[in-house]
Amino acid sequence: MEKDITIYDIARELDLSPTTISRALNDHPAVNQKTKQRISEAAAQMGYRSNLFASNLRKQRTNTIGLIVPRLDSPFHSSAIAGMEKIANEEGYNLIISQSLETVQKEIANAKTMFDSRVDGLLVSLSFETENLDHFERFISKGIPVIFYDRVAEHKDCTSIVIDNLQAAYKATSHLIEQGCSNIVHITGNLKRNVYADRLKGYKYALIDHNLPFTECNVLTGQMTEEAGRQAAEQILAMDPLPDGIFVSNDTCAVSCLKTLKQAGISIPRDMAIIGFNNDLTSRVVEPNLTTINYPGQEMGEVALKVLLMQINGSTEGIPSNTINLRSDLIIRESSLRGKVLAKKKPLLL
Repeated sequence: MEKDITIYDIARELDLSPTTISRALNDHPAVNQKTKQRISEAAAQMGYRSNLFASNLRKQRTNTIGLIVPRLDSPFHSSAIAGMEKIANEEGYNLIISQSLETVQKEIANAKTMFDSRVDGLLVSLSFETENLDHFERFISKGIPVIFYDRVAEHKDCTSIVIDNLQAAYKATSHLIEQGCSNIVHITGNLKRNVYADRLKGYKYALIDHNLPFTECNVLTGQMTEEAGRQAAEQILAMDPLPDGIFVSNDTCAVSCLKTLKQAGISIPRDMAIIGFNNDLTSRVVEPNLTTINYPGQEMGEVALKVLLMQINGSTEGIPSNTINLRSDLIIRESSLRGKVLAKKKPLLL
């Protein structure tokens, strides 16, 4: 196996000092342009590779950002990662990406790996199981910035980036009520997580404000996967009376639920109106198209990376508070437009 070419090899080849070689390769102004060009050409011809790792250690930087997500197969997290990668590439940073698989044990192991890898900062969306943040304290005590996004927890030394999940859920549930729904099921995830707890609150507040009763049996909790959507649909089909509206906390689960209900002979939205959350691609290809909340995943990823880099570089100017709220919108499509369907049916009934 060939040994790596060093600056000493280049120095011997060109009969120059190693100091001159090092300065030239780092574009130091003390070396004239002609000599820099000569050294650069020789380095390329000899196959020299800069030891960025050693250089970064001397600078106390690795130019790497750690990222821990619950699941890599999530359309939302894929979109957020795309936003992070965009900014990281523009700023000369690399992402080290890992997934917790929704377990706190894996999240703890991932955090240790990131710390041992000397990341300059850490981005985290918490697992279903995470209840405390002790495994992030080693970062905070060393002055390594930690930012939580989407699934967050309060920490006085960490920034959180979210949308107003309560308001978004309130809008979604109110829309179903405005479409004539009065018996609405809410399908949600682990209520330890802010996103699901806040969406449940928004659902409840909308019912209260429209004088509709809240019943615990209308809240179905699961893993928010495709399989969870199928299971939720089976639970809904066993209800008596059947609900006329369904608000689901993500699109993956909502689309699976919708398809299972259709296979059982339920007409969407005539019999049941359905709303999802995230505005994933699947929401636009399922029939009928799914009404959903537009969750700006790529924007959230870009903002998270930008804020983290500001903190890495010691600047908090322009960061409004410990929590940054991004805008979300209700996108109305055919799956929830029950009012129009009922209006079309009315003349036929007369």
